[in-house]
Amino acid sequence: MARKMGISAALWYILLVNLISVYGLVDQGQGMYRKNSYDSATGSTGSFPFLMPMVSPKTPDLYLCTPIKVDPTTTYYIVGFNPNATMNTAHHMLLYGCGEPGTTKSTWNCGEMAQATAEEKASPCGPRSHSQILYAWARDAQKVILPAGVGFKVGKDSPTKYLVLQVHYAHIDRFKDGSTDDSGVFLDYTEKPLQKLAGTLLLGTDGIIPAQQTEHMESACEITENKVLIPFAYRVHTHEMGKVVAGYRVRSNSEGIQEWVQLGKRDPLTPQMFYNVTNTEPILSGDQLAIRCTIKNTRHRITKIGPTNEDEMCNFYLMYYVEHGDTLDMKYCFSQGPPYFYWSNPDTGLHNIPNIEASTL
Repeated sequence: MARKMGISAALWYILLVNLISVYGLVDQGQGMYRKNSYDSATGSTGSFPFLMPMVSPKTPDLYLCTPIKVDPTTTYYIVGFNPNATMNTAHHMLLYGCGEPGTTKSTWNCGEMAQATAEEKASPCGPRSHSQILYAWARDAQKVILPAGVGFKVGKDSPTKYLVLQVHYAHIDRFKDGSTDDSGVFLDYTEKPLQKLAGTLLLGTDGIIPAQQTEHMESACEITENKVLIPFAYRVHTHEMGKVVAGYRVRSNSEGIQEWVQLGKRDPLTPQMFYNVTNTEPILSGDQLAIRCTIKNTRHRITKIGPTNEDEMCNFYLMYYVEHGDTLDMKYCFSQGPPYFYWSNPDTGLHNIPNIEASTL
């Protein structure tokens, strides 16, 4: 647990400032949470706990968001994520980088179940603002430390002016007695300028899984921006019916034959943390990124992609960095999923697809 500290002379050198009212004012009277001090002169790493403000969810499958405003006077680089959560309380957490938050409330419903709740509903980020996912957590995943010299740029010289924490509370039994929760993540950061800028690309699908069947949920997108991406970590996410999730870089060789190189493959029911990619070769303009989730529906009904425990999900997060310029403008890559989208569709441009039965896809 973090300690609540009083305001100090170094207030404006702290990474983040709290957004506390409908007017978007900065709280300068309630103090700051700090795990350790930051010395800008030495370029050491500080840590800031971004936690839910002792919430008590009353509705199952509730998605709650809370924002913090990044100090606009300085550019910061997030270099690590240390979760403060357990799967007994939080189904999963996402950290968004936003130009503006979805609302100016201190917490709000940022899922799809608002009709059954009293909370205001809005997306994590504002409807026309910059939006990207920086970090994701589930199933008691451990701390993530970025490679040396790599960081997510936020603040003054970045389109990310706010950070928004989203926590999915799938079950609420532990809150029926009025208990509260402060799940969240400690953000390791530095003010030292870093040339290697980190980005996260989220690939996923829509679609349905027929009753009593195993389905392959697939997605693919071409990298069209003239940037060189160095992949370094990946994370997978499904709900309870997921069996395996894998991601690939697809590139045509000199003979025009597409070569499929695996970036990562994981059982999604193991801790859903970021793991090292299996291949760190650069991803170039013209390459395609392709993912597959194998979902086994043991239910006697169709299961659709959706946000609740009654639904399924198919997500593959790819962390990468660029050594020059900015990260991808493309932040998300989603397909319609089955029964409409498969890798084998003629219009995908994909060929030489590894044999589904014989391969380890």
